[in-house]
Amino acid sequence: MRRPAVTAVFTTAALLLTGCSSDGSDLPALGSRTTDASTAPSASASGADADAPPAKGTAAVVRTVAEDLKSPWGLAPLPDGDLLVSSRDEGTISRIDGRTGARVELGTVPGVAAAGEGGLMGLALSPSFASDRMVYAYFTTASDNRIARLRYEEDKPTGQQLGAPDTVLRGIPKGSNHNGGRIAFGPDKMLYAGTGEIGQTGLSQDKGSLAGKILRMTPEGEPAPGNPLGEDSYVYSYGHRNVQGLAWDEEKRLWAAEFGQDTWDELNEIVPGGNYGWPEVEGKGGGAGFRDPVAQWPTSDASPSGIAYAQGSIWMAGLRGERLWRIPVSGVDGAPEPQAFLRGEYGRLRTVVAAGDDRLWLMTSETDGRGSPGGADDRVLELRVS
Repeated sequence: MRRPAVTAVFTTAALLLTGCSSDGSDLPALGSRTTDASTAPSASASGADADAPPAKGTAAVVRTVAEDLKSPWGLAPLPDGDLLVSSRDEGTISRIDGRTGARVELGTVPGVAAAGEGGLMGLALSPSFASDRMVYAYFTTASDNRIARLRYEEDKPTGQQLGAPDTVLRGIPKGSNHNGGRIAFGPDKMLYAGTGEIGQTGLSQDKGSLAGKILRMTPEGEPAPGNPLGEDSYVYSYGHRNVQGLAWDEEKRLWAAEFGQDTWDELNEIVPGGNYGWPEVEGKGGGAGFRDPVAQWPTSDASPSGIAYAQGSIWMAGLRGERLWRIPVSGVDGAPEPQAFLRGEYGRLRTVVAAGDDRLWLMTSETDGRGSPGGADDRVLELRVS
């Protein structure tokens, strides 16, 4: 049974991005691991002063921020502590008051064609949001998956506060399943996108396809300078099945969560140009030429979507697994020991976002057609973690 949320005094903190060079010379750090995946990578940190998190952590829900959401998918914290949330099936973006939970619909994203696992998915704020007010969205249309940016115009009437979409990247293959959908700006101020192979497994190893990849681009939608496969390629890493989680740690290492098929779900440390094995291999043991995951789970225990970094650990939301996983990564020698929280208490978990210090935002996904929604679903929760 799911327990009710506990109320507590609210503490808000905005998630800030660290500005770095945008010429490709300051790619996220690679850590101490080599690109030769003939041996499984360790979880040792590259910085000598990295403080290791405690072997056993904690995660407690301190309050329910909002409830009665329909098919929520993407979540982007605003600088003032409020939250933007996308509805996958309705194609809308709403603003949630971070203190009261009051919800206001900003508008509908034109062209969203929701079906299967497709629809309006990931959200991200421009690195220059304070001046340009741009919200980036990843969504499915009748012909493809694409990324567009829309100006958030607060002076417009309620329901009409989203400007016309400016397409950043089109032509990402779409399918009924495995559409990826997570987008995030990295420490280098480049836009990263996790895509899926739409059930056509060969696309993951096809370096000319945008499917089954992590893509890296400028805010305007051009291939980012320094991309590993050449100046005309968006591909940052490949050999993925369905990437729905992206996060960076304090050393600027990129982490990604990935759905397995029948055996192993994965948490990977992403290196530029890395081949993560699908469909040749699922989980560890891929051999030379492939990158092994840092951690893996039976698909019944995870089916991961969003991830966030806080307190020295990656926090990974599980859909089928209905739990929040903690994976220590900072200053950890050897294989990390994942730890599960909230097992079955709130159902399917879709998105987790760092809220500053020891706080996380966590969003459920019971109304996505695969859950068993209760009276309050879906919800945004505030967590305190260590």
